[in-house]
Amino acid sequence: MSGKPEQIVILTYGTRGDVQPFVALGVGLRDAGYKVRIAAPGAYGEFIQTLGLEFAPLPGDPGILANQLVEYAGFNPLKMVKAVGEFVLPLAIETMLASREACRNADAIIHSFLMTDAGHHIALEQGIPDISGQFFPIFTSTGDFPGMTFPNLPLGRGYRRATHLLTSSIFRYSGRLLYAYLRRKQPDLPRLAEWPFIKKLRPKTPILYAISPTVLPRPSDWPSSSIITGYWMLDPPANWTPPVNLVEFISAGTPPIFIGIGSIPSKYGQKLSEIFIQAINQTRQRAVIAIEGISEDHFEYPERIFCIDNVPHSWLFPHMKAVIHHGGAGTTAAGLAAGVPNIVIPFASDQAFWGQRVHELGAGPKPIHYKQLTAQRLIQAINTGITNEGVRERAKVLGKHIRQENGIAGAVQLISKHIASSNQI
Repeated sequence: MSGKPEQIVILTYGTRGDVQPFVALGVGLRDAGYKVRIAAPGAYGEFIQTLGLEFAPLPGDPGILANQLVEYAGFNPLKMVKAVGEFVLPLAIETMLASREACRNADAIIHSFLMTDAGHHIALEQGIPDISGQFFPIFTSTGDFPGMTFPNLPLGRGYRRATHLLTSSIFRYSGRLLYAYLRRKQPDLPRLAEWPFIKKLRPKTPILYAISPTVLPRPSDWPSSSIITGYWMLDPPANWTPPVNLVEFISAGTPPIFIGIGSIPSKYGQKLSEIFIQAINQTRQRAVIAIEGISEDHFEYPERIFCIDNVPHSWLFPHMKAVIHHGGAGTTAAGLAAGVPNIVIPFASDQAFWGQRVHELGAGPKPIHYKQLTAQRLIQAINTGITNEGVRERAKVLGKHIRQENGIAGAVQLISKHIASSNQI
């Protein structure tokens, strides 16, 4: 870069797992000399500003969206779109206005899954480059594996490519129908820009996938504009120290098992908590648990349990014997990077895809859908994870490879290159 630093705006929306990787990328871009502003739901303002990044709030409570995806949509792509649409519709105009304001004076825009159309549209309005950042394979078709919500049926590469095209088309056209409805209510809204990933666009909007190539190798039939960079993982702040009592608990015996289910509706917490309690009591394992409403009083062996609120996974997971989680992209990344077995209990969206990928890589047992979860199945999965030497060794090897990658550095380099080439056009 020459002259004053370029201003990059990152538009992201969703739960903490949808925001934190972009925060990690923002820190990497800032350290590379860029000015970085992150537009995200207001609940994440303090978290983002604490890391020295500029923040612009977007309306709405992403926890409500997470509830709708689990309660109603599950792994059905049509229902996912419907759930997203019902959440977005009342906020759409306000969100677009807030996004435009956040992107004022921007030199480039990076947008997440739910901000794809808004980010691309604003970039074209302002005549600046845009980049798509994704945490799962979406918007690029391949014959190597099916779309994230489809089974891997023995129907060949054509079937697998079709599942990706169908998933992208559902998202693309439903978003346009929603925007057309909004324009009928507010005719002064501009026409929505072309879909950012069609072949005729030049320069094409690149898609950077924050996925480890060790976990999901880049398909050979992807276009050059679709790139797997490696994970975007956030290190704990330099001045952060773990709670003393947690460190003492971990050091007091054999490594514990982590149990956490992310931003899952609390109504499921009670039922699942009973299963977790029974499994830990029966296996007599030590456990660190991050589920609201559970305390040591629920356990037959309370000295074996430590309950936490929010501890960085990048610090915590390497101290664990195994990790049990919902299969969110960010949690899966942290679990695999730690080099320990992962036991995945998926609820919705891309979680089953990552749970199956963990199993295919040999780093954990088969994922257990939360509706099929029983104490006995969880006990069996725990025993597989902690006693199967092959699983433990494969997880260890995977973790070593992932920790050698630097997805943020790769992404920053690609973003810089795209901004520079766009400025020359």
